Amino acid sequence: MTGIILAGGKSSRMGFNKALIEVNGLKIIERTVNLFKEIFDEIIIITNTPLEYERFDVKIATDLIKDAGALGGIYTGIFHAHSNHSFVAACDMPFLDKDIILKMLNIAVDSDAIVPFANDKFHPLHAVYSKNCLKPMEEAIKNNDLRINNLFQKIRIKKVEDIFIKESALRSLCNVNTTEDLNEITKHPATA
Repeated sequence: MTGIILAGGKSSRMGFNKALIEVNGLKIIERTVNLFKEIFDEIIIITNTPLEYERFDVKIATDLIKDAGALGGIYTGIFHAHSNHSFVAACDMPFLDKDIILKMLNIAVDSDAIVPFANDKFHPLHAVYSKNCLKPMEEAIKNNDLRINNLFQKIRIKKVEDIFIKESALRSLCNVNTTEDLNEITKHPATA
């Protein structure tokens, strides 16, 4: 299986590269790469600034279709992946949990994507996607319909709720979007 890290965002709300935020002395992207090396045969970082990630000794790819947001990043990742299924995570998720990821990978279903549903919403940047998603994603991008949740109406998804009931599991879905999020994380560094 392939692990894909999306690191191509503009970080417009933060004003700097969120992947390089340090939590407990380790950059978020470093922690994610280390965790993915324990789980996946192949790791791909999707970024439009490849030089920032050269030192990680993983595959790096730039967006195949420019300005297509996270959907374009997922598309690029699963296009380049050697495996049929890939786990996709954003680069700004400091609490990714190995056990939670493994539970998601072990859900055997006949679907195109396995997506967490918690706190009344889908979490498409902590999900498993198959290569069956490539064509519908390409169509959506061509139509400038970049909302990943809209894609879910065009593919077969498995909505996963049961493993995200506990607070500890919900932390795996957390990401750093704002300075408030960052302040909250740095306030409780021992939990990272």
